[in-house]
Amino acid sequence: MKNSFYTADELKNIGFQQLGQNVFISRYAHFYRPELMCIGSHVRIDDFCILSGQIKIGSYIHIGAGTTLIAGMAGIELEDFSGLSHRVNIFAISDDFSGRGMIGPMIPDEFRNVRSGKVLLQKHTVVGCGSVILPGVTLAEGSAVGALSLVIRSTQPWKTYGGHPARVTGPRSQRVLELEKKFLESLDGSL
Repeated sequence: MKNSFYTADELKNIGFQQLGQNVFISRYAHFYRPELMCIGSHVRIDDFCILSGQIKIGSYIHIGAGTTLIAGMAGIELEDFSGLSHRVNIFAISDDFSGRGMIGPMIPDEFRNVRSGKVLLQKHTVVGCGSVILPGVTLAEGSAVGALSLVIRSTQPWKTYGGHPARVTGPRSQRVLELEKKFLESLDGSL
């Protein structure tokens, strides 16, 4: 029986634009346009994830099972130490459901009304299970989004969010910055 993660050689053959070290990707994850994807070091992508389009993943990142990143050419970026729980959905492109355009990838662009905007998750952001992030959103450094939230607007640094649409629910501790410093020192400065 094969290991549930791709080997280093198999990962190289997928054709990522950039691939760091110590990367664990499930054999059940799917990639569309991997040549547009950059993956840092110390990254784990679990079963049944779908990644599509221009995606940049930093280092020390976990993407939980069943997560979908639909970036198109607008792009999705996850900075170092950010994390996505299970079944998170991030869209940098999305059809407009207002009726001003038809929907779906089988319809020619001139009949669609597609909304797009880069999605950025800055350092130390975390997104809870089942949450959805829409185009153009930036999760500011240290933002935490609770489970089952709908994020339609950019967040403020070091705040927690939850709900539909997501709203500030309180402050988030910045102790993680001290822990990051100690962690990096324990590595002797080598990432």
